[in-house]
Amino acid sequence: MRGLASHPGARGLDDDCAVIELGGETLIVTHDAMAEGVHFLPSQDPADVAWKLVASNLSDLAAKGAEPLGVLLGYQLAEDNARFVAGLGEVLAHYHVPLLGGDTISASGNQVLGLTALGRATHRPVPSRGGARVGDGLWLTGPVGAALLGFEAFKGGTGDSLAYRRPEALLRQGQALAPLVTAMMDVSDGLLLDCRRMAEASQVTIAVDRGAVPIATPEARRDEALVWGEDYQLLFTAPANTRFPLGVHPIGEVIQRDTEPVLLDGRAPAGSLGYEHR
Repeated sequence: MRGLASHPGARGLDDDCAVIELGGETLIVTHDAMAEGVHFLPSQDPADVAWKLVASNLSDLAAKGAEPLGVLLGYQLAEDNARFVAGLGEVLAHYHVPLLGGDTISASGNQVLGLTALGRATHRPVPSRGGARVGDGLWLTGPVGAALLGFEAFKGGTGDSLAYRRPEALLRQGQALAPLVTAMMDVSDGLLLDCRRMAEASQVTIAVDRGAVPIATPEARRDEALVWGEDYQLLFTAPANTRFPLGVHPIGEVIQRDTEPVLLDGRAPAGSLGYEHR
């Protein structure tokens, strides 16, 4: 697949977005798909599924500091299409993003949905995963683990499940950070796994201070919070003395490439680092 992505805008498929220069503007394009039984449960309200589909794509734009221009939807018809349409209207209105088009199909089996989000870069060069430099600090915009607790609340039928059902794309934060960072991405598949992806794209090692990572879970579940995905916080690197226009959390540093791309308290993390797409 990587061999086919020869256009410079594809960034070697090391990023979540294509970055395409168009005259004096830079177009940011991303596409994510969600499958029933993997990314959402059959029992979920289709309105919440629509929200997550849009928000997860807009989160990729946020990691590029982009301003959304619109979305195109690939929708597989289901039993309750009205609820999906209602949720789609809610999330598009929330982010002030227009629906520009797409396609609707009828098919059997588990539902699969796709969305393409288009954005305009607000700062150039556009942040990538591959810009982290030795000596940079590592920061996170907010706590991880909220989606884990929300998922458990949804499955258990009690408690607050909003963070799992309707995550937020941090567009304003991404635009504010874009001029200051050396590398940036959103945390979608687990903090440690996404640290590894950034380290590999940048050819460095990322050293994470386990106790410095802000978590939404009880302390006893810290290690779970570090590998659970779908929190959509922004993970970024910048020179160590950078002053930021919003509250962020220092969680580590970028060091010379070691035998391991990620170190947790100085050691290679044990077990899974997050959710791997096969």
